Amino acid sequence: METMKKYIKILIVGVLFAGTYTSCSDDFTDVEPIGLINEADFLTTDAEAESVIFGIYDLMAWNYNRPWNSAFFLKVLAGDCANAGSTSGDQPPLQQIDDFNQVSDNPAITGVWEGYYKTIGLANVLIEKLEVSDLGTKDKFIAEAKFLRAYSYFELVTLFGGVPLRVETPQTVEEFGLPRSTKREVYVQIEADLSVAIAGLPSKGSIAQSFRISKEAAQAVLGKVYLFQEKYDLASKEFEKVITSNSYDLEPNFKDVWNSEGEHGIESLIELSYVSTEKYDWGNFPWGGRPESNIHAQLMGPRGGVFEVEAIGIANGWGFNIPTAKIGMAFEDAGDTVRKEATVISEADLVSAGGAVNPPDVGIHDYEGYVRLKYVTKSEDTDGPINELNYGINWRLLRYADVLLMAAESYHKNNEDAKALIELNKVRSRAGLADVTALGSDLFDAIVLERQLELAFEGQRFFDLVRWGLADGELSGEGYQSKNQLFPIPQNEISRNTLIEPEDQNPGY
Repeated sequence: METMKKYIKILIVGVLFAGTYTSCSDDFTDVEPIGLINEADFLTTDAEAESVIFGIYDLMAWNYNRPWNSAFFLKVLAGDCANAGSTSGDQPPLQQIDDFNQVSDNPAITGVWEGYYKTIGLANVLIEKLEVSDLGTKDKFIAEAKFLRAYSYFELVTLFGGVPLRVETPQTVEEFGLPRSTKREVYVQIEADLSVAIAGLPSKGSIAQSFRISKEAAQAVLGKVYLFQEKYDLASKEFEKVITSNSYDLEPNFKDVWNSEGEHGIESLIELSYVSTEKYDWGNFPWGGRPESNIHAQLMGPRGGVFEVEAIGIANGWGFNIPTAKIGMAFEDAGDTVRKEATVISEADLVSAGGAVNPPDVGIHDYEGYVRLKYVTKSEDTDGPINELNYGINWRLLRYADVLLMAAESYHKNNEDAKALIELNKVRSRAGLADVTALGSDLFDAIVLERQLELAFEGQRFFDLVRWGLADGELSGEGYQSKNQLFPIPQNEISRNTLIEPEDQNPGY
């Protein structure tokens, strides 16, 4: 199976300060150049442009897999399908996020902010250099870079609201200072970048490397951008383009989405790739760098010494992102056995299958009777010598099932319930559930439930609840307050950016 990492061996030559590029930085001029290539002679061939594109993908993958500072963890823990887990004193930044008492100097939040801006920074460098180059194929690379920039800004605006909008590479320290743009201004830039991406990207069937972005994936993201702004008519049109293209489909068996054989499958529009072939051990694992394996799979595995899971074909991990009783009961109340069996297992079912739960004297932190199965640690997904450090499990960032459910929501909000039912029931049929026939508010409730069940542990739930206005009701028992609909702007951004003042912080922090 080809993976992104097969093609990336970090060739970001000629990009002299992308390694420390954040929204605001005082030390970018001190960064050592990478390689010895003359910057003026760089980006004159397809191979050179492609090497930088691969570097942007690599930064994106790193931001979702940065040890302890993962965008994946940040997005999942804010929802109601997972608790932080592990032990109460383990990784306080993650415990803060789970309990909605995060502060502006939380390093997990700061790390994710920096990761997105590093990704944006490298995209800006590539776009700027190609726009003035004579490379005949430059438009396709610019389109791809603008998609990756747009995606990063969409994540930022969803997490933080209005953010500094940097679309040019600063040439002096002073130019790093930028005020917060409004949400609307950020969305305008995202829409503009995605329009260029859609015009220049190849269709799914013409992509040589499966990890790269297709025109249809960009259309789906544009639809999501419209949906989050409540532009339902525009959103439904973009989703309809993806659906009628027949470029993607649902995997017939929901479990197959999560197997290693299902990576970059027919359902995957955006997927971040990791490998199990680096042979990391405790002496050479790059804790402060960019691991090519997925260390967060190990972080999320059922905690060793507590859960005996070998009988169900699972390996132990370090016990983070542990399921809530709420998500387990949601599957049971819906009679959704197909997706439940690929997402969570109850303690009773684990014991019946030959496993066990052995609570220590102080109890299991955050344990509510379920073990996670989606993205679970399995021995076939790793390739030692230290299995814990070598999982090659990919993150699926956007799936076709999500597109269908967003289309259903857009149609419903646009008073086209008949179309909404068609897309909603495609997803339910795969799960072995009866068609929904309800209309009006009952149909919306069905879409809300379907997204909860289908997308559990994929980082969508929290942002769905916020944009629907349901977060106060669904998350108040978890410590959620209205201020938590956005994360705090990192304190070091406020301290170092001369155009952002303390009063520019998100309310309540």
